[in-house]
Amino acid sequence: RKESSAASDVYKRQVLMLGKKKSNNQVLIDMAEKQKRYEALVHVYNKELYRFAYWLCRDPHIADDLVQETFLRAWRSLDSLLDQKAAKPWLLTILRRENARRFERKQFDYSDVENDTLVDETSHSLDDEMEQTVIQRQIALLSDEYREPLLLQVVMGCSGEEIAGILNLNKNTVMTRLYRARNQLKEALSRDDEQLKGASK
Repeated sequence: RKESSAASDVYKRQVLMLGKKKSNNQVLIDMAEKQKRYEALVHVYNKELYRFAYWLCRDPHIADDLVQETFLRAWRSLDSLLDQKAAKPWLLTILRRENARRFERKQFDYSDVENDTLVDETSHSLDDEMEQTVIQRQIALLSDEYREPLLLQVVMGCSGEEIAGILNLNKNTVMTRLYRARNQLKEALSRDDEQLKGASK
């Protein structure tokens, strides 16, 4: 009986050790899988996130920092992303929160922020670049509640439903804000146009 009990104990220890080896192997497999998913996110969304970050802060260095912080938080919370199709809105939500944290940490004086502009590489004429700069300036002057949904739609290509999820609003509110944002932008651009015509006379 003592022998059978000792044999039983040895068997139990072997089973436990085998279980630990399997669980260690599973941890390595899970980590490798997480790393692959993360690298895929960075590869697919890095440029888009930078573009959105730049539109929000108008500073290339801050935009870089925002994107890095976004991906760092994404890595930590990657297990919460259950649907890969939801990756873009999920990342944009993280980026928006990171941008908000920036204001919690430090209030910026916008007169000190360099007024860089994004230059569309496909635009070659000076007129096109000037027009783009004017539009960017007018978008930057919109209040956050109108600017953010407009940027999410125009710059990031998000649908009304995706914007609603990112901004934590209902879709009707988003569509109303988009409509008002476009109207405000149109009015501002019309005023600019009238001023230019008046100055050229």
